[in-house]
Amino acid sequence: MIKQNVDRILSELPGGVQLVAAVKARAPQEILEAVESGVKILGENYVQKAERAYEIVGSKAEWHFIGHLQKNKVKKAVKLFDMIETVDSLELAREIDKRCAQIGKVMPVLVEVNSGREEQKSGVFPEETEQLVREISGLPNIRVMGLMTMGPRFGNPEDSRPYFMETKKIFERIKKLSLPDIQMRYLSMGMTNSYKIALDEGANMVRIGSKIFGERDYGATAKAPSS
Repeated sequence: MIKQNVDRILSELPGGVQLVAAVKARAPQEILEAVESGVKILGENYVQKAERAYEIVGSKAEWHFIGHLQKNKVKKAVKLFDMIETVDSLELAREIDKRCAQIGKVMPVLVEVNSGREEQKSGVFPEETEQLVREISGLPNIRVMGLMTMGPRFGNPEDSRPYFMETKKIFERIKKLSLPDIQMRYLSMGMTNSYKIALDEGANMVRIGSKIFGERDYGATAKAPSS
């Protein structure tokens, strides 16, 4: 099933769009099957779960962190992940920069935009995004590569469109600034239920989970570890 799903999604995605397989709560063998089916980027929400899966999958794919990253997990995260898609504060960026300096690494990151301005969600508000990117640009061991947004969750994915449109406008505005050491290359928007709308609005990176692996058994993963 996983192989057929991956084949179908890859055949549908336009050229230049990167697929991130969202592997939250998936068994390492499922993740390995996805990689062997053509997935090149794995997105994980939890550092501990990524550590376990990495023992089996290793570096056969790139690893992107796509969850809320706590400061006390940064030291492990920078060793394991190839990109962190959820940087939403200067404090977190400085911690990533410090830990990367200790291991001689420059970490590609995306700045997470809270496009719905939802107080309970992570991400920087749209009007504060440019300032955060400017502040991060001075950190030598971080490289901002673009923006990421989740957007509010709706039953009708069409309702996500305005939030993706706004994030795309911010992306283009920052790109035109040509800030030093900032490469606005990736716009990560859209998940299983909304990625087609996100593609319409300019996403070139999408995070898809259940359309690859099937629906999660939430009861079995109710006690997921902190990230």
